[in-house]
Amino acid sequence: MIPRYSRPEMARIWEPENRYRIWMAIEAHACEAMEELGVIPRGVADAIWTRGRFEIDRIDAIERETRHDVIAFLTNLAEHVGPEARFVHQGMTSSDVLDTCLAVQLTQAADLLIADVDGLLAALERRANEFRHTPTIGRSHGIHAEPTTFGLKLAGHHAAFRRARRRLVTAREEVATCAISGPVGTFASVDPHVEAHVARKLGLAVEPVSTQVIPRDRHAAFFAALGVVASSLENLAVEVRHLQRTEVREAEEFFHQGQKGSSAMPHKRNPVLSENLTGLARVVRAAVVPALENVALWHERDISHSSVERVIGPDATIALDFALARATGLIDRLLVYPERMKANLDALGGLPFSQRVLLALTQAGMSREGAYSAVQRNAMAVWHEGGQFLDRLAADPEVTAHLPVERLRPLFELGYYTKHVDTIFARVFGEG
Repeated sequence: MIPRYSRPEMARIWEPENRYRIWMAIEAHACEAMEELGVIPRGVADAIWTRGRFEIDRIDAIERETRHDVIAFLTNLAEHVGPEARFVHQGMTSSDVLDTCLAVQLTQAADLLIADVDGLLAALERRANEFRHTPTIGRSHGIHAEPTTFGLKLAGHHAAFRRARRRLVTAREEVATCAISGPVGTFASVDPHVEAHVARKLGLAVEPVSTQVIPRDRHAAFFAALGVVASSLENLAVEVRHLQRTEVREAEEFFHQGQKGSSAMPHKRNPVLSENLTGLARVVRAAVVPALENVALWHERDISHSSVERVIGPDATIALDFALARATGLIDRLLVYPERMKANLDALGGLPFSQRVLLALTQAGMSREGAYSAVQRNAMAVWHEGGQFLDRLAADPEVTAHLPVERLRPLFELGYYTKHVDTIFARVFGEG
């Protein structure tokens, strides 16, 4: 991922320094277990821990000749470990190192992403409570529907990211497995105790059947979870983008002093952060299909998955980490305009109250078809000609025959639509 959309802590997970450090730990822990079994002499693991190190430039130079990254690493490691290096990697195959390392990296990334979601959840909860009872118009198909509150809008997104957090926790658990099983995964040349020891030291589970590689359905589930989280981010971003439209202007991104919206038009205040979130969501979701296609490998293994994961592992996790942090800042400083919400709520002269009038007419004795026709007739007159919906209804003898004006007027009270807001908030955030 390009530096523009990278945060240092997540980016470090995918840097060569971290990768080779994990590789060295895998080899050292494997030697510890082999020493316990008497397969190799005592002191090999200690030699790795005390003298083992690596140089990235040297590994790159060796790989240019060997065309094999793990061999290049082991060669460089041996240059520092000394004679004991002949016992390193005994009975193991490259995938034992590569797949176990990737599991560690993905769990490290998942931990950061879960923390990111926690930050976004905190921001959404704070702003949702701030605007819990702030009335606004709800929209379906982009058209005014019925009143809701801005707090409820944000509560809905909070609930979505609670689900996102659970998905990330599950994805982390799914991908956190270790494979040290040797060629084609039979343990013929490396005892299962080695795998169990390495897994325990690295905080991983043992892969039940690794066939030399960890099954890629685990990774597919991981990247699919990231894709769903990204889609929830886009859903939030699209809401902000719509609310910031000039014709709506109910909320907008914070605009810094000195910020410029356009190189040509000095008046512009554009929703650049939420548009950026929409774009980054596309990048994260783009990793899902390749991850799914990685599941089908030839027989016990091939490396068609490898090149894919070298790209999507860093790109998807770094992009999602950046996007979650950006969304948190966006919500934290979102500018909200209740007066504009009220103006938009009133813009159609009371039409959003049409369903309540419809229900009241049916309860007063009209058929549903007749009530719908009467309400729609008056609503369309307001839609095309303006005026107040209540006034139109009050002038319609078919309506007032069932609902006199004194019974129509209370049907236009906002409290009817917000009476269960606290109940919904208790479901989302808990009681109290």
